[in-house]
Amino acid sequence: MNRRRVLGMVAAASVLPLSPRAIGRVATSPRRAVDWSPLERRLDNRFIPIRSPLAACAEAGGSGAGALLAKCKNPYYLGDEPALTQTLGWTGAWTTRASDYAVAAETAGDVVAAVNFARRTGVRLVVKGGGHSYFGNSNAAGSLLVWMRRMEAVTLHEAFASKGSNLEPVPAVSIEAGAIWGRVYDAVAVRAGRYVQGGGCLTVGVAGFVQGGGFGSFSKQFGTGAANLLEAEIVTADGRLRTVSASREPELFYALKGGGGGTFGVVTRLTLRTHPLPKTIGAVMFDVQALSEDSWRKLVARVVAFYREALFNATWGEQLRFTPNRTVSVAMLFHGLTQAQARATWQPFLTWLSERAQDYVVKGEPTIIVLPARNFWDASFLKQLPGVVLRDDRPDAPASNVFWAGNLGEAGQVLNAYQSAWLSQGLLDPARQASLVDALVAGATEWPLTLHTNKGLAGGSAQALALSQATATNPAVLDAFALLICAAESPPAWPGIPGHEPDVERGRREAAAVTRAMAPVRSLVPNAGAYASEADYFDEDWQHRYWGSNYDRLLRTKRRYDPVGLFGGRNTVGSA
Repeated sequence: MNRRRVLGMVAAASVLPLSPRAIGRVATSPRRAVDWSPLERRLDNRFIPIRSPLAACAEAGGSGAGALLAKCKNPYYLGDEPALTQTLGWTGAWTTRASDYAVAAETAGDVVAAVNFARRTGVRLVVKGGGHSYFGNSNAAGSLLVWMRRMEAVTLHEAFASKGSNLEPVPAVSIEAGAIWGRVYDAVAVRAGRYVQGGGCLTVGVAGFVQGGGFGSFSKQFGTGAANLLEAEIVTADGRLRTVSASREPELFYALKGGGGGTFGVVTRLTLRTHPLPKTIGAVMFDVQALSEDSWRKLVARVVAFYREALFNATWGEQLRFTPNRTVSVAMLFHGLTQAQARATWQPFLTWLSERAQDYVVKGEPTIIVLPARNFWDASFLKQLPGVVLRDDRPDAPASNVFWAGNLGEAGQVLNAYQSAWLSQGLLDPARQASLVDALVAGATEWPLTLHTNKGLAGGSAQALALSQATATNPAVLDAFALLICAAESPPAWPGIPGHEPDVERGRREAAAVTRAMAPVRSLVPNAGAYASEADYFDEDWQHRYWGSNYDRLLRTKRRYDPVGLFGGRNTVGSA
């Protein structure tokens, strides 16, 4: 699993409800009688009934299940189907369940209508843009879905300053909340030659990503998505459409910079700072396997030391993966370098391996590629590169609908476990590297561990650190050199579809293995923070891990702007 990740009797249940104390009258039964006609009259064809194709398949005894679950490997299909989510569930936690109806919002006014209806009737409200929530917060049985998919306009600005701001205007882009990052990159980078800090996955929704404090491959250089937010338009629980910024309702604006999506209202538009586009973007990829336990520990130690020596800076990001078969998988991205410069960076490490050929097997020739940065997100160009992207295979799909081949495993997945921890840059000090190596070696014996180096901001540019410091994300991210992720997932499955039900026993085993793998890391960093969008559903200390010292400030804002708890979800501010 490249980016994202025990059991109880609720494997087939919907998203766990929030406590009545946390969400007020919205905690009423999701199946209460509701008169939907006022909303239908108000919105006409933008008010749509929802029928889950998974539920229909189950009711038909599994007829067509193979074809349906194959479609669930297409993230564009999942995003265009209001009944579905990109992750189909989490073993022992939740299963994707369709809302009864959706407001297929086309304007902010449609969102206002949905929010006012939910507040007046007490019906549960959920919000979905890209639908990538691992905790299932963008779906709930019996609810009203605010579906943002149709709101995807992208507008570039040569010089933008929020109204009332005394800051110098800067280049920016305004993005409606239903847009996904692949479309935004096409408009901003490919066509306009600018850089916007978005997500790595091309089908992730912009609004949830920014509100969650999302990271991109080059966040060490440009900061998080939240750090680059200049202005947001949001519908709050009272039905007001507000435009917020650092100078207008600054506490609400702060909460939207990493405080969690769908928590403080429904964001309808975001304006993000853009940056000069780097000249090049490139990748270094290879696997190396150690042939003994002794050589394995030496390899892990060399990787850690080499990272500190050569890669711990704003130029490099992405992943170093350690697996139980004593293999390190390198999948690192860089910007602004030539191929010769990138090769020179890695040559000391490659030479170290070649001098110890009796101990290590490098699987194939290390790949070092570099592209003009505009080509990195150009679908027409990427489709010419074997194995890099996959296409939206629906007959009427736009030619630009591509996604990274490495994200295929996440499409339609059922999570079995997902744990993460920020690792302090202090662990890279020579005197402490051995303890980090011990934890990685011990943990990777049980289950793969991945260092996402772009998801820790230590070693980053002064701008990235300064911008990100002013967000709601746990301050631990500023000191972290990487986010360590250990996760497990299964292929698409759904309760009630014969032959395609979640494998509960497998889920149990893998969740236990992930916990064992994380135990040495937990011992090394017992109070480590975690990235709220990629974390453990069952973490009892989530307020501290996700937001640290920022949580109380966020809670005050939640109580001010949503006193009745109209918006909520698993492990969101104010939910417990």
